[in-house]
Amino acid sequence: MSNILTDLIGRQAAKYGTREAFSLIDVRNASCKSTSWIDFNAAVDDAACAFEILGIRPHDMLAVFSANCPELLVIDFAAFRNRAVPVSIYSTSSDEQVKYIVNDAGARMIFVGNEKQYHAVRSVFPQCEGLFKIIVLDPAVDIPAEDKDTLAFSDFLELGHAASDSCRREVDSRAASALPDDIATLIYTSGTTGEPKGAILPHSCFNAALENHRVRLDMLSDSDTSVCFLPMSHIFEKAWSYFCLMMGMRVAINPDPKQIQDALKIVRPTCMCSVPRFWEKVYSAVQDKISRTKGMKRILFEQAMRVGQRRNLSYVRLGKRAPWLLEMQYRFFDKQIFTPMRRVIGVENGNIFPTAGAPLSANIVEFLHACGINIVIGYGLSETTATVTCFPEVAYEIGTVGTLMPGVEVKIGEENEILVRGESVMRGYYNRPEETAKAFTADGWFRTGDAGRFDPNGALILTERIKDLFKTSNGKYIAPQAIESRLGEDKYIEQVAVIGDQRKYVTAIIIPAFEALKDYARRHQIKFDTVDDLVNNAEIRNFFAGRIEKLQKGLAGFEKIKRFTLLPREFTIENGELTNTLKIRRPVINNLYANEIEAMYC
Repeated sequence: MSNILTDLIGRQAAKYGTREAFSLIDVRNASCKSTSWIDFNAAVDDAACAFEILGIRPHDMLAVFSANCPELLVIDFAAFRNRAVPVSIYSTSSDEQVKYIVNDAGARMIFVGNEKQYHAVRSVFPQCEGLFKIIVLDPAVDIPAEDKDTLAFSDFLELGHAASDSCRREVDSRAASALPDDIATLIYTSGTTGEPKGAILPHSCFNAALENHRVRLDMLSDSDTSVCFLPMSHIFEKAWSYFCLMMGMRVAINPDPKQIQDALKIVRPTCMCSVPRFWEKVYSAVQDKISRTKGMKRILFEQAMRVGQRRNLSYVRLGKRAPWLLEMQYRFFDKQIFTPMRRVIGVENGNIFPTAGAPLSANIVEFLHACGINIVIGYGLSETTATVTCFPEVAYEIGTVGTLMPGVEVKIGEENEILVRGESVMRGYYNRPEETAKAFTADGWFRTGDAGRFDPNGALILTERIKDLFKTSNGKYIAPQAIESRLGEDKYIEQVAVIGDQRKYVTAIIIPAFEALKDYARRHQIKFDTVDDLVNNAEIRNFFAGRIEKLQKGLAGFEKIKRFTLLPREFTIENGELTNTLKIRRPVINNLYANEIEAMYC
């Protein structure tokens, strides 16, 4: 069996020629800089030869430390042609995290994006024994003349472009000898507790995962366009981008996640993978606009939502044709209300929008589908090469994470743990035989650490992350992510950490959405000079208490947040409160805010 990724770009260049393969989004100039399949393939060939010239050999590890940019795709596919292993490092990682991953993987070469990342690597370079070369992607970075260990990416490509015929034959020979058992990449887990571990994903994992997606997502084709929004160091975006390229889709690369709203309006994509927080913000913005609408416009929107819910959820979702009158009503409201709303977001051309990584409220999922935004909820992990389950095209169940992908097996083990088996499951953790042994059952099932169950129709329902599950001093089990997901619906709440392990009741640390809160304060003539003034204001606290109570409707009494603390700043990756995938590091939160937490139990 050949490796899908090894010669993918060459095959696609032969098929698509001068057609656009990818583009770089330029928000400032509201434009995209396109690269054709032929030019993409030429860059991959040059980079592959440069690797050989610089002494990279099959199975060597190559670190990649950069925000999203087209060069990351060139590096990955050039590495594959050499049977080398690109290892992505999140662009927000600290110097120590970079040093740890480079040394753990034994990386010989590292690619860095901007000047900050260059200097971070220079500072740890002497402590990285196997590292011999730094390649800088951003041409604006000034490389000192005395730095003989560093090369500009343009010079790196030029080196490969001038390669001899024997060099090119050697690269071709390596590509031809590639095996499914070769390691494609190491994906370092976020590390919510302890040190990150490198999940070993051989090419066989990607062969299986890409084929599984091709079979399952048959509504997608080479006429689709995707925005690359999540970091390419995230398995979701990495696997999704590879899938898009395999399908011949155009991929528009967004270099700055903070500019995604503007990027969407430039590209108008048909698909994009994302995390729930993006759609929570979309939902909050729409709800805010609705709340400010009065009179006939408000009545029309409410009627449109009723029609959209009935048509899209009661009929289209189940593969049924809607009654003629309902269909005519929907077409009217779609033209007058839903399409303009989707156009404002930038998704009016939408096909599907895969979403995973954390729970997304069923209310938001229903709302988006009613408006004609086809959110496809899924579930997966770094260790499973992303997707394990996702919504089917027809008969998906809201409140679940969908049904099994082709070629993937799942069973429910002890403590309701979700166990996974299949060709897309990792080989193990790099240099971690003990951790690898713990990650699998005796008969070879991967332990996800997530608890769940199947509904009668075979859809998987996530109940909690087992290690996040805690028990109050009254013996009641609490799933904090479920509560945090509910509160995430609110436009005034940016981040939440639910507390309560071995405590007599549940509390929460809440980070307000500061701009929305400032606007509320101004409209209600609440005086403030700083964010601290707001979070300490009694009227603001009462305002939050009322909203939290409404959001918790339907929860059991022991699950409800009894007290909360508002903080004047966000949780950040830099402070260690969030992982690189924006998950809360609960032990860090508990330690950093020990005084605030204790005060809620006095």
